[in-house]
Amino acid sequence: MHIVYLTNEYPTQQVAHGGIGTFVQNIARNLVQQQIKVSVIGISMTASKESFINDKGVQVYRIPQSKASLGKFIFNSFRIRKKIKEIHKQTPINIVEGSELSFAFLPKKTWYKKVIRMHGGHHFFAVTLNKKPALWRSFQERVSFKKADALIAVSNFVGETTQHLLQFKKPYTTIYNFIDVSHFNKKCDVEIQPNAILFIGTICEKKGVKQLIEAFLLVKNNIPNATLHLVGRDWKSEEIPSYTSYIKKRIPKMYLQDVTFYGTVSYEQIPTLIAQSEVCVYPSHMESFGLTVIEAMATKKAIVFSDIPPFKEIIRDQKDGLACDPFKPSDIAEKIIFILTEKKQAAAMAQNAFDAVHQKFNLENSLQENINFYNAIH
Repeated sequence: MHIVYLTNEYPTQQVAHGGIGTFVQNIARNLVQQQIKVSVIGISMTASKESFINDKGVQVYRIPQSKASLGKFIFNSFRIRKKIKEIHKQTPINIVEGSELSFAFLPKKTWYKKVIRMHGGHHFFAVTLNKKPALWRSFQERVSFKKADALIAVSNFVGETTQHLLQFKKPYTTIYNFIDVSHFNKKCDVEIQPNAILFIGTICEKKGVKQLIEAFLLVKNNIPNATLHLVGRDWKSEEIPSYTSYIKKRIPKMYLQDVTFYGTVSYEQIPTLIAQSEVCVYPSHMESFGLTVIEAMATKKAIVFSDIPPFKEIIRDQKDGLACDPFKPSDIAEKIIFILTEKKQAAAMAQNAFDAVHQKFNLENSLQENINFYNAIH
């Protein structure tokens, strides 16, 4: 079997990545170990020529984006189609997988099966964040779903919500994202920095960074030596050139020395950063799954998480961590303070989370679920 993943986020030193990139790298590397050939195709926003790397057996191709002023997404899709044909001539392709918009401008009839893995598309995030979907992106997403041969949802909530919003009748299979638990639990005994609060994710509005900063200021009133550590790529838009710079301006100068922005770090560094913290906080306004949450669980860490449906599928309130209202800094602060002061209860929740992640998100079972799915459709 030969599987191709379409993503611009596959992690390398030159590419800032998020949860999708991390997931694709995890599954791709492990599929290769099962003697399944895997290729990855992504558009590079900065490169002037095509590049190729072999990442532990995964063949990763980066194609320079089109320079067209209009219809760039269409021309980029044509370049992807061309690369798929080139790779297929070398080793026949059975499956091509991408996220919600991936197949809008690819052919409907193909020799390979097209799989959409619903990580949370345009409709999903627009509606759940109380925004109006953009017409052009909405059109692309609907066309892409019509062309897909099979669907995977990374949580029941994202599957049900997307199906309702797009009103498609195709069945979908829920397969939770997974991690290599051993990559994280080997760091469980790293020395903890007292009262260190950690956030991992894109530094942007929908991840609840603004509310987390406000909550941290409240925490400082009760725990003066608390520190906040934020790991993740900076979010940029036409209105806000740098969300990190924007959010730093909201921090009083007297507290700036207690807040550290790391930017993007390698996947190898993540377990140590989690292990060194005393509490991990994920106040997202909405998610499709929550890979960073299970990474913290696997590192036996106390967690404060948003009271949103996808997180409820992963972690139990009061048992594995503490749920908070992500729009109320006072509630986020209250839960952080509880974990930092009630050590015994925090340790018990961290142990419960550690046990749960081994049962529900272990690599062996989750990888086999994916392989069974691929075998069933190709």
